[in-house]
Amino acid sequence: MSDGTQGPDWSGKPAERCVWCGSSFSEAGTRRLFGRTACGSCATLTTDPVPSPESLEEAYGDWYWPETGQRFSLVGDAILRRSRAAMASRIDEVAPAGPILDVGAGEGTLLDALVARGRQMKGLERRSDHPSIENREIKELEGYGEFSGVVLWHSLEHMGQPRDIVTEAARLLRPGGFIFIAVPNHASLQSAAFGDDWIHLDLPRHLVHLTSDALTSGLEESGFEVTETSPTRAGQLVIGWLDGMVGRLPGGLNLYQSLRRRSARRIVISPGKRAAAIAAGVIFFPFALLATGIEIASGRPGTIYVEARRV
Repeated sequence: MSDGTQGPDWSGKPAERCVWCGSSFSEAGTRRLFGRTACGSCATLTTDPVPSPESLEEAYGDWYWPETGQRFSLVGDAILRRSRAAMASRIDEVAPAGPILDVGAGEGTLLDALVARGRQMKGLERRSDHPSIENREIKELEGYGEFSGVVLWHSLEHMGQPRDIVTEAARLLRPGGFIFIAVPNHASLQSAAFGDDWIHLDLPRHLVHLTSDALTSGLEESGFEVTETSPTRAGQLVIGWLDGMVGRLPGGLNLYQSLRRRSARRIVISPGKRAAAIAAGVIFFPFALLATGIEIASGRPGTIYVEARRV
C-alpha cells in the first residue's frame, strides 16, 4: 500500500506515453499513482516506471510457472482445468475452422483443451517445455492470415506493447477470424475497493491496466469488429474479492499465495498463516459472492472478456 508519494522498488525508466493509445504523459489529465500512470485520453494505466528486463525476470522467478506445471493446492488445479475446458468450448464454437494461436499460453491448459476438441494449436510463452508451445514472441511469427483464432487469455496485461500485439494478431488472422481477450478491469468495483493492494494489479508483472471502453475502442481502431463482451467469462472475479477481504485482516494474511502449492508461491508462508488465510477465505466466501453479483450488475466487473472479428 502506498500514498503515491514514492515510486515502487523495481528498477526501470519513467514511462513517457500511454502504452495503449500512445498519448504523451505530459498532456492534461494525466494522473500519477503508485506504480502506474493514468492516461488522460483513454484512462488506461501504464505501469510506471517501466520495469527493466532484469527486474521482470526477477519478478517472475521460478515460482510463477513451476516445473511441475501444478500451481494450486486442494482442488485449485482441477477447477482451473474445468474453466479452461469451458473456455475452449466457447472458442471452438465461435472461431471458424482452422488453427488457433494461444499467445501467453502458460502451462498449456487451454491449448490442451482445444486440442482435445480437435483443433490444431500453436502456443507462445516466455518459457515452456510444452511440445506445442514455442518460446518466442508473436512478432517473430511469419506470414499473414494463417490462423482462424488468436487467444490472449489473461496475457495481454503482461505485455509492454499491447497495441502492437493486437496489430500482430490482426496480421496473423484470416478475414473473419476472431481474437479472444480476457484482462483485469481497472475500472471495476474491486479495483476501487482495494486500490494498491488489488490482486489483479500485480505490479510489476502487469504492464498495462485496461478498461472495457479502452479495450473495445482499441480493437475497433485496429481493424476488428467487437461482437461479444461478457462480465463473467473472463473469470477470476470471486478470488479478487476474497483475496482483498482476507488481506484487510490483521496479521498479513495472503489468501492467493496460500492457495498455491509451496513451489509456486512468491513468498514464504508458515503453516499457521496459511491455515488462517484459507479459513478466513471460507468465512468470507458468501460475502465475496455477493460482492461479485453486485459488481456484475453494476457493469463494473473485476475482469473483462471481449470477442472481436477481423474485418
